[in-house]
Amino acid sequence: MKTKKTSGKKQLIEKYQIHKKDTGSIEVQIALLTQEIEKLSSHLKKHQHDSDSKRGLLMKVGKRRRLLNYLVTHNPPKYNKIIQDLGLRK
Repeated sequence: MKTKKTSGKKQLIEKYQIHKKDTGSIEVQIALLTQEIEKLSSHLKKHQHDSDSKRGLLMKVGKRRRLLNYLVTHNPPKYNKIIQDLGLRK
């Protein structure tokens, strides 16, 4: 039985993967982190004092930032495309 959570993740991977078996490229990692960040942000709107989730959110934001910095230096066209697709700033 497939859940909504896994089907959304699978669709996201399929959208950003470079080849058929790609599940860990920079683009896929950024897209998955963005999805997790959105979920944690909505959770923290309801539960402001959940400091463990807040720490997890900050760690995920930092990791996404590092991946984006790597991508902008090594492949600027892909960086611009993923920024637009995901609706991130810059």
